[in-house]
Amino acid sequence: MAAVSNALVVLIVTIISFSVLIFKVDGANFTIDYDKNTFLKDGKPFRYVSGSIHYSRIPQYYWKDRLLKMYAAGLNAIQLYVPWNIHQPEKDVYDFTGQQDLVAFLQTAQDVGLLVVMRAGPYICGEWDFGGIPAWILKEDPKTIFRTMDSTYIKYVDQWMDVLLPKLKPLLYNNGGPVIMVQIENEYGSYFACDRNYTTHLRDRARFHLGKDVVLFTTDGNSDGFLKCGYIPEVYATVDFGVSYNPAGSFKAQRDYEAKGPLVNSEFYTGWLDHWGQKHSVTDTNKVTTSLDLLLAYGANINMYMFEGGTNFGFWNGANYAPFQPVPTSYDYDAPLTEAGDITDKYLELRQIISKYLPLPDMPIPSSTPKAKYGQVQMTFVSTLQDAISQLCPKGPTKSQYPVTMESIGQYQGFALYRYVLKKNVVSQKLAVPGIRDRGYVMVDKVPQGVIVREKSTSLNITGKQGAVLDILVENQGHINYGSGINNNTKGIIQNVTLEGQILEDWMVYSLSLDNLNPSDIPLGDSPKSGAGLMTPSIYKGKLTISGNAEDTYLDMTGWTKGQALLQGQINLGRYWPKEGPQVRLFVPKPYLKSAPDNNMLLMFEIEGAPCQTLATCMVDFVDQPLINGTNSGFFSGQQEIGEGYFWHKEH
Repeated sequence: MAAVSNALVVLIVTIISFSVLIFKVDGANFTIDYDKNTFLKDGKPFRYVSGSIHYSRIPQYYWKDRLLKMYAAGLNAIQLYVPWNIHQPEKDVYDFTGQQDLVAFLQTAQDVGLLVVMRAGPYICGEWDFGGIPAWILKEDPKTIFRTMDSTYIKYVDQWMDVLLPKLKPLLYNNGGPVIMVQIENEYGSYFACDRNYTTHLRDRARFHLGKDVVLFTTDGNSDGFLKCGYIPEVYATVDFGVSYNPAGSFKAQRDYEAKGPLVNSEFYTGWLDHWGQKHSVTDTNKVTTSLDLLLAYGANINMYMFEGGTNFGFWNGANYAPFQPVPTSYDYDAPLTEAGDITDKYLELRQIISKYLPLPDMPIPSSTPKAKYGQVQMTFVSTLQDAISQLCPKGPTKSQYPVTMESIGQYQGFALYRYVLKKNVVSQKLAVPGIRDRGYVMVDKVPQGVIVREKSTSLNITGKQGAVLDILVENQGHINYGSGINNNTKGIIQNVTLEGQILEDWMVYSLSLDNLNPSDIPLGDSPKSGAGLMTPSIYKGKLTISGNAEDTYLDMTGWTKGQALLQGQINLGRYWPKEGPQVRLFVPKPYLKSAPDNNMLLMFEIEGAPCQTLATCMVDFVDQPLINGTNSGFFSGQQEIGEGYFWHKEH
C-alpha cells in the first residue's frame, strides 16, 4: 500500500513538474534586461503601473470589487503587503483562512487580470501596527533588536518565511501565477542597524524557497544615504518618492546603484496620511497627475497608493475585520479610491494619464457601492468597566509585585486594567506613571482622577482612603511601526509606579478582551461616576434594524468622546475620537450587517464621556456620507510628533 502511495506521489509530482515545464517552454517568464533598461515579460519589454492594496484592510466580500476598480483604472499590476502579524497571531498559530486567505486574494487578482508585486516582509512598514511584526515576540524577549540578526528575531523570521514563501512559489509568474517580483524587507536604508548579514540572509532565504529565477527587489528613499544600507547585492534596487517634476533627479540615487535596468518608483505618494488631532491631509490632484505624466513619459515603472483609509485602515487587532485604531486616524492618502471603494475625481484624472501609456481595459468603470442612511439608534448603558471585568477578563488577573507589560500577559493590542489597593489614606498625592504606554485613565473606586498621556503628562494627584481601589485603564494606541522606536516597543505600564515618590507594590493586571462581549451576561451595576471632566469607562449597547437589503453605511460618532465600536459583538468597526478628529464617522461595510428580522447589535466602549444624560441624547446616527475632515485639536502637532504620533511613517 505504501509503495502504491509513493508511486502515486511521484506521478503527481511528475505531472505538476511537466505542466510547469510546458508553461515555461511556452514563454512564461519575468526577468530584467539591463542593457535595454526594462523588464521583460515573456521575452518582451514590459512596464508596470501598479497600485498598492491591502487585502487585510478590505472585507473579503469586496476583494474583487476593489481589484476590478484598480484594473479599470488602467493598472496592469498591484503591489501587495503581507502583514506577518495577521497570519501568525500567536507563536504557534498560523492563519491563512477567510479574511487572511492570501492565496485566494492572489488568485482573485490573477482572475481579474492583474500581476502582483509582492511585499513579503518580514517587515513591511505599511502604516501598520509594528510594521507587520508580531507583538508576541516581545513576550518571548522584550529586548529583541528587530530587523537584525538578533537570535530571537531571526529565529522567528526564519520560521515565518518557511511557512510564507512556499505558499508564494506556485504563484510566481514563472510558475503560472501572477507574482512577478518579491521585495526583500522594506526601506531598510532608513533603519539604524545597517545589518548586512541580516539583509543577505533574507535574500538567501528567498532564493532557497523561491528559486534563482525570481526577480527580487528592495525599496528605499531616493537618496544615496538610504541606498547605502538598503542595497543588497544581487537584489534589484528601487526607490520611492512623492510628487516630482524632475524625473532624472528623482531617479539619480537608483542609477547610482543600478547603472542599468528599469527605473522604478515603488511608492509614488498620491497623497498623505492623517493623524488624530490634525487636519485632514489633501494633496492637489493636478500636482499628482502632472508628476505621474512626467514620470511615465520618462519610462518609469510606477506603483502608487490607490486607497484612502478611514478608521478601518488602522492596524490589525485580531478581530474579524476592522482594526483597533492607532494615533493616525487612517491610512489615508487622499487617494483615488475611498475606503468604501468609491470612485473619486483623482481616480478619473489618474486613469486619464495612465491611458496615454497603457491601453485601458474594454470595460466600464465599476460603480461606487450604494450607501444607506439608517438614522438614529438608541444607545443604553450596560455596565461600567469594573462591573464587567469578569467577562472582559474571564481568566482573571495576573498578580505581580510590580506592573508588567501587556505583551507579557498575552495582550498585544487594545486595553489592560492595572489595579492597586491603597494601603493608606491618600490626600492629593502625586501619582507618577512614567512608563505609561500610551494613554491611561486613573480612577479611585471608579471615580475618575484624570488622564495620563505618554506624549504630554505622566503624573497627577489622587485622593482616596485606605482600602480604596486604584485602577489605571491603559490604552495601547499602536505599536511603533517605523524607525529605531520599533525596539523597546512594549505597551501597558512598563516602569514602576510611584505615589509621593514611593514605589507601589502588589498589582493585579487584567487583560481586557472586547471580542464576543455579551451584554446579557453582564449584571447591571452602578451607573458611571464623574470626576476630572471624565466618566467611568463604560459599555453601551444599541440595536439597528434594517428593512430590505443591507448596504454600506457610516456610523456617526458626533457627541461621543473616545472609545471603540463593535458590531455583532465581534466585528471591530474601529476607534472613534471625534473631538480630536479629523475623522468623525466609521465606515460600516454591508457584509457585516444583517437584514430584518435579524437585528444588528452595536456595542460601544466609551472611555471618557457619553452624551447620555437623558435617553433622548444617548444616540448614534447611521448616515450615508463619510466625514474624515471634521474637528481637530492640534494635540499631535509640532514636536509632540516625536511621541506616539510620529512612528507610522517617516517622511511627514
